Amino acid sequence: MQLTKREFLALSGACAATLALPVRAQGKPMFETLNMFVPAAPGGGWDSTARAIERAAKAAGLVGNMQFENVGGAGGMVGLPRFVNQRKGQGNVLMVGGSVMIGAGIANKSPVTIKNVTPIARLTEEAGVIVVPAAGKIKTWKELEAAIRANPKAVSVAGGSAGGTDHLILGMIIKALGKNPREAAYVAFAGGGPANAAILGNQVVAGISGYSEFEEQITAGRMIPLAVSGKGRIPGVNVPTLSELGVNVTESNWRGVFAAPGVSDAQRNALIEFITRVRASAAWQQELVTRKWTDAFMTERPFERDLAKDIADKEVLMKELGLA
Repeated sequence: MQLTKREFLALSGACAATLALPVRAQGKPMFETLNMFVPAAPGGGWDSTARAIERAAKAAGLVGNMQFENVGGAGGMVGLPRFVNQRKGQGNVLMVGGSVMIGAGIANKSPVTIKNVTPIARLTEEAGVIVVPAAGKIKTWKELEAAIRANPKAVSVAGGSAGGTDHLILGMIIKALGKNPREAAYVAFAGGGPANAAILGNQVVAGISGYSEFEEQITAGRMIPLAVSGKGRIPGVNVPTLSELGVNVTESNWRGVFAAPGVSDAQRNALIEFITRVRASAAWQQELVTRKWTDAFMTERPFERDLAKDIADKEVLMKELGLA
């Protein structure tokens, strides 16, 4: 069989990429030790994603040991410079991050942003859920909507870091209801634990976060889910979308992994191969089901292009909402 020039070049490139990956003996993990950097406090979405990667990688025999470092604050903008400066060129390190970092970088005018790291893969998407404490005065979406229309400043809402996905969702809701997003009474928290405590303690009127971060409290009846921000309902969760409720807002939070700047092509390819095998594992597929995460897997150049578009879109949106 004769190959065309295009087919020959494609085959050659695939072979070269394969040769750049570490050769794994039968039963030997791809990485004896892999360091996972989480630019957030324990207990939140990024930390949960990192721990899920560890469980799936170990179950699949892809890693011997995983070491974690958590540095929280400002939507990843406290930890990110540390990762960039201290991990440069290291091929056995991954950082978990996501769409929150884009808005946080813009809001904080950070000199080091998600543009300074090496994209490896987008893993998941998760719709936000708007909740109220079961012990609070507001019980339904119509009551929350009426309160926002009356005075957004009086409706305090807990969520993740300023400028992150939760903050954007609130701004978009307020705008869709005909009010000024700059009047949002948003209360930012560095991790899921403190936000949960504020909601359950009736310190705020409502809360916004990924469904998995509130699921335990919702299941226990301590929080009431009023709406989700995705394009469709979360499978197995009987909560309407904002669109169903007549509010023209759709926004989801994606999470992924990144390598340090300065890694070689071979190091980058090895990390892509590692996370690709993690994603294909039965253990990871079960994590998606258990945590109600949507599989949004994308690697290499498509992920880089999608990331660049997301950054550009959020810069425009945040200016429109008065958050930049």
